[in-house]
Amino acid sequence: MNALNTGKFMYKWNKYLLTLFFICVSVVMLFPLLWAFATSLKTDLEVIESPYSFIPASPQWSNYKEVFSIIPFGTYFMNSVFVSVLTIIITLITSILAAYVFSRLNFKGRNALFMLYLATLMVPRQVVLVPNFIIMRHLNLLDNLWSLVLTSSFTAYGTFFLRQFFKTLPIDLEESAILDGLGYFRRLFQIVVPLAKPAIITITIITLLNTWNDFLFPLVFINSDSQKTLTVGLSLLRGDYDTRWNIVMAATLLSISPLVAFFCFAQRSFIEGIALSGIKG
Repeated sequence: MNALNTGKFMYKWNKYLLTLFFICVSVVMLFPLLWAFATSLKTDLEVIESPYSFIPASPQWSNYKEVFSIIPFGTYFMNSVFVSVLTIIITLITSILAAYVFSRLNFKGRNALFMLYLATLMVPRQVVLVPNFIIMRHLNLLDNLWSLVLTSSFTAYGTFFLRQFFKTLPIDLEESAILDGLGYFRRLFQIVVPLAKPAIITITIITLLNTWNDFLFPLVFINSDSQKTLTVGLSLLRGDYDTRWNIVMAATLLSISPLVAFFCFAQRSFIEGIALSGIKG
């Protein structure tokens, strides 16, 4: 009986310690975001005063409104939405089709081709910047949002991730569909895709994060102010001699708010997609 009580006592304390540990980790992870939020509500003087005060004396909610008067934030926001939505759509279409081919169709050289396809993941995106720039110039797409869409929509990661998920789905479902006369496309979009919803949402979130936060390609490909995305537009808030960090933090929080909202809405499917994909040959 004493051993049983001791075991329960240790289990309870281990649970409390583990909970405390994760609370501490969460505080450390959230602190930069809390600091940015506090800074966004300060006056210009409070940002640079010493000693530093974390909590603003009088929250300046007008800083968020001032962002729209300093830069065309709405234009930059809609440009980022345009690029992100189209990139997600094209990425999902190409990744789903390629993943289904590599997971279900048997043809000579399939594994070798897939390994070659995966090898592109080892090439840094900066390496292909100049070739992409030359291609977009010949297509007359420089200073055009479509250049950002086309250079971001085709990635091997989405194909690899969805292939791993497709291989976890039982083949029996499709064999019964074959008996009913369903072709490849109907089997894919009527059976496989609905079952792969968690994985598709995961790819959507990852693609959204990569596209929304991309800075290098918009900086190189876009020149006119009306075509700039949020990442490049926010960099204009930093002056050569002076930077109003409260306005920068306000604009930053406004720019990441759609990402946070979307992740909170889809986090269950995101975690499920990561958990179920696994690493299967």
